[in-house]
Amino acid sequence: MATVTFVLSSYDDFPIHQACVPIAHSATPDPNHYDRYFFNGYTADGSIYFGLAMGLYPNRHVMDAAFSVVRDDEQISVFASARAPKDRRDATTVGPIRVEVVQPLHILRLHVDAPDQGLRAELTFTSSSAAIEEPHFFQRAGVRTLFDYTRLTQFGTWAGWIEVDGQRIDLTGLHVTGSRDRSWGVRPVGEPAALGAPVGWPQFFWLWAPVNFPEFSTHFDVNEYGDGRRWHEVGAFARNGAEAEMMRTVDYRITWQPGTRWATSFEYDLVSWTGTVATITLEPMYHFHMRGIGYGHPEYGHGYWRGESVVHGERLSLPVATPLARDNVHVQTLCRATYSDTDGNAAQGVGILEQLCVGDHPTGLRGILDGYQP
Repeated sequence: MATVTFVLSSYDDFPIHQACVPIAHSATPDPNHYDRYFFNGYTADGSIYFGLAMGLYPNRHVMDAAFSVVRDDEQISVFASARAPKDRRDATTVGPIRVEVVQPLHILRLHVDAPDQGLRAELTFTSSSAAIEEPHFFQRAGVRTLFDYTRLTQFGTWAGWIEVDGQRIDLTGLHVTGSRDRSWGVRPVGEPAALGAPVGWPQFFWLWAPVNFPEFSTHFDVNEYGDGRRWHEVGAFARNGAEAEMMRTVDYRITWQPGTRWATSFEYDLVSWTGTVATITLEPMYHFHMRGIGYGHPEYGHGYWRGESVVHGERLSLPVATPLARDNVHVQTLCRATYSDTDGNAAQGVGILEQLCVGDHPTGLRGILDGYQP
């Protein structure tokens, strides 16, 4: 007869339960259940760009993290993977990478100590906006739940330092801005598993664009099917130090770089409930490859079991020679930004356009990973 094992931990002493089991047990048995941190930071001139991701996969008994920095024509990464701890208070440290929540929803600190991979950092994120709760993500593949998760996005500034190959970069006075997100729920993670009969052609179209301006930030996101129907969107305007104003709807225009699935130009519209239309125009500078923090990485992808405690380094030469490779197509593109609205306001800023576009789309993409052809 099977034995049911319950795992009590320190957080079970707090009134935070969302299910009738201890905190160590997720409310769903789905192996794709996850809980994740993401951060990025950059200067307006593009001389600094870094990203960090950390994820917990309770039903896989795995957690992992990665930190990556762009320096000149190279993207340098460190990956860490380990068995997930039983106590959630220990679930923000993986090998040489640690996330410290100093003040929830306001100040978080990142610690990286991986000299063997050429990376060390002490970085503090301080929010400039309230956290924005995006509409819930839900999508099925046939009758099987594919996505079912919540995400918050928040804008902020960075202080501290980064060390690359022994050279320390002090962020003081550099005005490093960026964003972070937290997401949790169900989405595909870990080693691919057999799922039975196919239920559709591979397709995923996602554009995500948080942008910082001197006195405010703007946020944009769309997910669309291969015929252009939209299944998720968010638009928000966040004045520094204030709650975000959620938009009535969003729209966008994109021009693709031939032979790739990356934009050469992009602009999005935020349409408010009062009728004001704000247009944010993005001018791409360069690409940060999301494989550098585990997204789509062929060996150190999110939720993969790599052993009890594993640390690995990687260096990518930029620009990559194979932009249509599955592990290279997902990017965050650093962009100069221009804001204008129908009330006559204007501003200059910097932000990112994250792009993950697989399969057909009416904007001109054909095939699963074929490059755009005019």
